[in-house]
Parts: sequence; C-alpha cells; structure tokens
Amino acid sequence: MADGRPRVVVTGMGVVAPLGIGLDEFWANAIAGRSGVGRMTQADPTNYPCQVAGEVTDFDYTLYMDRKDGRRMARFSQLAIAAARMAIDHAGLDLERVDRERVGVVMGNGGGGLPNDLEAVRTIDSRGGMKVDPFYVSKRLSNMAGGNVAIQFGLLGYNTTVTTACAAGTQAIGEAMEVIRRGAADVVIAGGAEAGICELGLAGFASMRALSTGYNDTPERASRPFDRDRDGFVPAEGSGLLVLESLEHARARGAEPLAEIVGYGCTADAAYLVAPAENGAGAARAMRLALRDAAVDASEVDVVSAHATSTDVGDRSETEAIKAALGEHASKVMVSAMKSQIGHLLGAAGGVETIALVQALRTGIVPPTLNLDNPSEGCDLDYVPHEARDAGVRIGVKNSFGFGGQNAVLVLRRFEG
Repeated sequence: MADGRPRVVVTGMGVVAPLGIGLDEFWANAIAGRSGVGRMTQADPTNYPCQVAGEVTDFDYTLYMDRKDGRRMARFSQLAIAAARMAIDHAGLDLERVDRERVGVVMGNGGGGLPNDLEAVRTIDSRGGMKVDPFYVSKRLSNMAGGNVAIQFGLLGYNTTVTTACAAGTQAIGEAMEVIRRGAADVVIAGGAEAGICELGLAGFASMRALSTGYNDTPERASRPFDRDRDGFVPAEGSGLLVLESLEHARARGAEPLAEIVGYGCTADAAYLVAPAENGAGAARAMRLALRDAAVDASEVDVVSAHATSTDVGDRSETEAIKAALGEHASKVMVSAMKSQIGHLLGAAGGVETIALVQALRTGIVPPTLNLDNPSEGCDLDYVPHEARDAGVRIGVKNSFGFGGQNAVLVLRRFEG
C-alpha cells in the first residue's frame, strides 16, 4: 500500500457449515439458493418454542485429526481443525517450508464448549463432581479452538482468541490483518468456530425471546432477514477459516491471492446489552472507519455482506447504518444476507460469511437473501432476494455485530495484482 503497510491477501479458505463441508459444496449450495436449516437434532427441542437449527450434518472429525486427539476436544475445536486443514491445503501452504514462528492463529468464538458445560453439570447432579470429564476444562475454554489448531499444525507464532460474541469471527480476521500489517507474522489462520447447539443454549436464547418460533414445520423458511414476517434468529454451528498472508510472502512462495483485505473498523455502541444503538450509529461508525482504513470511497462499494440476524431491531438498525455510512450510494449497493441460508453461527458467522464474500468477489456472483417475501417497513435496500445475482462485484463490505454493542467491519477487494 502507498502508506507503507504490507498488503494482506487471502490465499486459502476452509469451511464447515450447514450448507456443506468444504468450499466447493458450500459455495455450490449458496449460489443455488439452498437452505441448511432443518429440525434441531443435537438437542431435544420438544419443550421449547424454537425447534430448528443450522447444523453441520455428516461431520466425521477423524477425517481431519487423530481419533484420540479429537476425543479430547469440544466440537467447536474439531470444526476449527477441519476448517484449518482445508484452508491450509487450499492455500498450498507447505508448513515444512515456512517459518512456523511467523505463522499465527487469530480465532473468533462466542461461547466455548457450551454443550460441555451442560454435560458437566448433569454429571455433577447425577454422579458427583469427581466423575466430571477430566478434559472438561480444556475442552470448554473459548481459546481452545485456536490453541488446538496451533497444536495440530505446529504453529508457533502469534496466537489469540477474540470473544466479542457475534462479531468475533469478523473481528478476528480484522485483527489478523493488523498482526500482519505490523510485522508480527507473515501468515495468520483467522476466522471463527462455534458449536453451541444444546439444551442450555436453546433455553438461554429462547427465554430471552431471541429465536424464531413460527416456522418449526417449515425450517427452511425460519431465517428471513429484512422480511416483514421474521420472528427471530436461527441458531447454527460451524467454522470458517481463512489463510491470510502478506502479499510479499504469498508471492515469494508462488501462492495465488484470492482477494485482498484492505480495511477494518471496530467500534462499541456503549448503549445496550443485547440491542444495537439507535439508528445503527455504532455500526455506521465502524463501516466508515473500515472504508477510511481501506482508502475506499462509499461510491466504490458494490456489495455488503450483512450481519442480518432476522430480528426486527437488528435488521432495521443495520439498514439505517448502511444508509448512514454509504449515503446516497446505499440504494445502489447489493446487500446479501447469508444467515438466511445457514442461520446464525454466532462467533463463527463472520468467518463463514467472509468466505462467501471472497467467493462473490472471485466469481462475480452474489448469494441471495432467502425468504424475503415482503420487505419490512424501513428495510428498503436491494437485498438480492431469492436468487443469486451475477454482478461482477469488485469491492465488498462485511458487517458483524454482537451483544454488548460490539461492531466489526471489513472491506475486501477483488485481487487485481
């Protein structure tokens, strides 16, 4: 870049999500407009008003790690290792030929091993505390996905975990970019992992009335961002990880950049626990900061990968934020809501959705927003309803917002040399 900072590019991606395991399957289903939401199976939802989820089906962790190692991990760590292995392979990154002290991990996660918490408490209640899994603590800690990825692949560099709720995956990618920019690493595995579908998580979100409840018989219709008939988000799980490198390092080893990350903004609403600030003010500030960091004018943005949880206050405030940040150009920008297809992956959402944005920049195809039958009042942008659109996009913005008023925004550019 002209300011002297290293340019940061994406060279590999790995995804384990409700739409598929592996980049090819995930992307084919995404642009075909399929839904990965179904009846919840990882917890018995019979006594709860929400009975749907975006689950990763047919996942076999032994395909990605030793069986004994996997048994000592929580599911969110298993998903992360699978995604990391795919991303490293996709990048053609030979770990025997790089300085592993210069390869880091920045992982986003929201709740850690929530199912392991439930299992431990039930064991204490039924059998006593000394029967708790001796690996319980090392399984459930939020940082263990990043720790396990480093252990599995021998990555000795910068390692941290971002736990900013639903903003975590996107913020992890932004922080990884900053790590490379300041020269602390050449390569960083970044994104998010989450696997919290269990009765404890279901009860917590259901009691606060955050989940969809009206589409239990038609799960594929439950996640409906910006639609008049939306009634809450759909819980989901998965992992999306990207290999980020300095352009210099990527070129030196002959890697092909997939996209360039050019801007990052992070703000706090400092307003409410679980609701965004009025008029999306904090989100708009993060978008402006990211655009400024990228040296990109609002008029250059082609697509926004929206946070779009399918909640009334969230969707309206994000629409207002996009208008505030992009001005008159907002009406010309495509806004794509991946959660309409996969549900809400919480701390992993930003990782998976950033991968979809990179694919949109590479292929020119923008994934659709499903179930947008009747746009809600105040939701009047171009949300790419129902069908993917071949639009030749060049610059994209990724929004992610979390409980506590956490806002993280990325700006990505199609790689052009």
